[in-house]
Amino acid sequence: MKLKNLHDVLVHQLRDIYFAEKQLVRALPKMAKAANSPTLKRAFEEHLVETKEHVRRLEKVFQTLELPVRPQRCPAILGLIEEAGEYLEGDHDPAAQDAGIIASAQRVEHYEIAAYGCARAYADYEGLTDAVRLLSETLEEEGAADHKLTEIAESEINPAAERAGNGMNGEERVAPNNNRTRRRVGARS
Repeated sequence: MKLKNLHDVLVHQLRDIYFAEKQLVRALPKMAKAANSPTLKRAFEEHLVETKEHVRRLEKVFQTLELPVRPQRCPAILGLIEEAGEYLEGDHDPAAQDAGIIASAQRVEHYEIAAYGCARAYADYEGLTDAVRLLSETLEEEGAADHKLTEIAESEINPAAERAGNGMNGEERVAPNNNRTRRRVGARS
């Protein structure tokens, strides 16, 4: 598709996001099944319900723009899903596996946040208020999903993965190259 104006960019973004959401409807059950933590499993199951609603909202956006509902292949989401696959199978420590799954899921959420944010901005610039409203709802849910994953990681998964790897049972460790500084180990997003 040759891009001639901002509207063309918006349409391309919508088709790209639509493809991504459809792929995630297929990937999220696999992530939920692979999750060891009941909290993480439940979060993926709940986000699957939201993701199906995201697909329906995008279909409404296409209708409001009087466009055919048509996906545009998105290599980025395919790559992110493929990368997540390395955590879904194998002989991993359960908490370490969940930490990897969360890292992959948050990459997907950040991709979606960027995509929905751009599409919403384009729709707003064009004065497409119905599309802005629908895209904003989904953008808020994607942000909430990312925050939920961070909470699960920080409160449950990262501490368990840290204990599993070094037998520390939740103790603090000395930061590398600085014997005076103590810190909790675990990434934040």
